[in-house]
Amino acid sequence: MKDRCGVVGVQLEDGDAALPTYYALYALQHRGQEGAGIVSHDGFQQHEHKGLGLVSEVFSEDDVDLLAGDSAIGHLRYPTSGDITELSCHPYTVNSKRGSIALGHNGTLVNTDEIRREYEDEGHTFSTDSDTEVMVHELVANLLDYPLIQSIERTMTRVRGAYSVTLMHDDKVVGVRDPLGIRPLCIGELDDGYVIASESVAIDVLGGELVRDVEPGEVVVLDEDGEGFESHRLFDERPAHCFFEYVYFSRPDSEIDGRLVYDVRRELGRLLYQRHGVDTDIVSPVPDSGRAFATGYAEAADDVEYAEGLMKNRYVGRTFIMPTQEARETAVRLKLNTVKSNIEGKSVTLIDDSIVRGTTSTQLIQLLKENGAEEVHMRIGSPPIVSPCYLGIDMPTRDELMASDRSVDDIEDVIGADSLEYLSVEDISDGLDMPVDHMCTGCVTDSYPVDVDGESYAREGERGEAGAD
Repeated sequence: MKDRCGVVGVQLEDGDAALPTYYALYALQHRGQEGAGIVSHDGFQQHEHKGLGLVSEVFSEDDVDLLAGDSAIGHLRYPTSGDITELSCHPYTVNSKRGSIALGHNGTLVNTDEIRREYEDEGHTFSTDSDTEVMVHELVANLLDYPLIQSIERTMTRVRGAYSVTLMHDDKVVGVRDPLGIRPLCIGELDDGYVIASESVAIDVLGGELVRDVEPGEVVVLDEDGEGFESHRLFDERPAHCFFEYVYFSRPDSEIDGRLVYDVRRELGRLLYQRHGVDTDIVSPVPDSGRAFATGYAEAADDVEYAEGLMKNRYVGRTFIMPTQEARETAVRLKLNTVKSNIEGKSVTLIDDSIVRGTTSTQLIQLLKENGAEEVHMRIGSPPIVSPCYLGIDMPTRDELMASDRSVDDIEDVIGADSLEYLSVEDISDGLDMPVDHMCTGCVTDSYPVDVDGESYAREGERGEAGAD
C-alpha cells in the first residue's frame, strides 16, 4: 500500500496539543481524504482517535477534548492501493518496553516487502499491508538496542523510498525527512510551542511563523517544554525534490523548500506562453489546479483575455484521487460546468497542471465544445507523465498513463484538442529555479532517484554516508 498523505506534530509549553493538531489537519485536508487520526501523550500515556473520512467526519469536539497532553501528532490518509479500513489509518501506535511509539508517514517505501518477510520469519505479525507498519516494526526493533536518534538513523539506513514522518516516542515529538527530501516537511514556531507539518499552510492556520524546512536527511526533535528544537542532520545527499508537489499536490499558498507554490505555478504559466503560446480569444484554467498557471500565461500573453470557462462544484472531491476509474469519470461530470457566455463562439486556450489518465481532459474539451467553444487548445504545466510513481502518487501502472505509449500528437487526437503542448523537464527546472538533478522526475523521465526493482536507477553508487550530524 502506498500512502500519499499529510502529517503534523505539535509540542506545546503547556496546554492540549490535540486542538491545534486538529486545525492543522484541516489546513492539509487536500493531502488526504480517506482517513484521519490524532495521537496525543499526557506524560503518562497515549490517547488516540482515528477513523475513515474527512477531518470533520472523524472528529467531534468531544473526541478532541479526550486527547489530552502537551504533545500530539496527526495524519491524513490518501491511499493509492490496498484495503481502506480503520486499521490502516495512521498514526500507527505501539507499546514496547522502551516506551510508546506513534508514527504518521507521508510517502512510499519501495523495499518493505523484503523487510516484512524477515520479520514474519522471526514471528512478527502485521495487521495491515501498509509499508508504514513495516517502518514502525523496524524502528521499535532498533529502540530495543539503541537510543532514539541512533534508532531512527538505523531505520533510515534500512528503509528505502520517500518519507516525511512525524512520530512520538512517549511524549517527545519528532520529525523525519528522507535523505533525498522527496516529500515536504517544515517547522513552525507558535506563541506557546512548535509545530512540524507537511506544508506551511498548517503553520499559517495556527497563527505561527514558518521557521524553515526540515532538511533532507534531517531529524528534528521538539523540546518537551515547547521552547525550541534539536536538529540532527543524519544524511547529506544530493536532494531529489518531487516536482509534482509544486505542479499539483501542494496548496498554492504553501511555501516548500523556499519557494511559494503559487509563484512557481505562475512562472510555469509564463513559460507555457513563451514556449507554446497560441492565438486564441481567451485563456481559461481548469479549476482549481490550472488557475495559477493560466494567470501566468495570460500575464505573459498580455493581449489574451483571462476568463473562467469552467466553474467548479466545490463539494466534489479531487477526481485524481478517486479510488476507481468509474468514480473518476462520474466525478468529472459532477465537478465542473461551463460559463457559456465566456466560451460561446470563441477559441479557448485551456490550461491544466497535468494529464495523467486523460479522462478529465477528454471530457472537459468535449464539454467546452458542446457548449459553444469553436476551438480548444490545451496547454499543460508539466511534461508528459510516461511512467508510474513508486513514491506515493496515484499512478501505479503504465497502462493507466495516457502518455506511456502515445506521442503528444496521438494524445491530442485522443482528447479531442485542436492543439496540445507540454512543458519540458528543463522548463520545470527553470520555473522552480532548481537543477534538474535536484528533482525527482521519475514519472516523466522513466529514471528514478530511488532504486526500484525493474526500473532505471539514476543514482547508482551515489548513496550518501550516514552520520553527517
